[in-house]
Amino acid sequence: MRERFARFMQGRYGVDQLAQFLNIFILILILISIFFHNRIFELLILLLLIFSYSRIFSRNYGRCSAQNQWFLNKTYGIRKLFGKQKAYNEIRKDYHIYTCKKCKQKIKIPKGKGKIIITCPKCGNEFQKKS
Repeated sequence: MRERFARFMQGRYGVDQLAQFLNIFILILILISIFFHNRIFELLILLLLIFSYSRIFSRNYGRCSAQNQWFLNKTYGIRKLFGKQKAYNEIRKDYHIYTCKKCKQKIKIPKGKGKIIITCPKCGNEFQKKS
């Protein structure tokens, strides 16, 4: 069965970031529609489903790629914000991040070193913190 589906999908555009977003958005709309029964709302869900799956099964790579690129350009700021937050959380597992009071430079210090004197690499300001 998996091979038959793989053969069917050959030459088709497939799932990209826009399709993933649309499918998650559709699921959220379906959950909302459980509580609010509205024909217009259900029509919107149906149209979004048709659009999403027509893109996934499309053989027109150029058009689908352009739509995905437009989506990525429009959501760049949001994706960048979440990416920075994710990277910041990863760093915080092993490091404390302190801010120099003089120049507002952020300084990354390894955890578990006890009380240390930190020298700001930008302005040379020294301050004591627990790591």
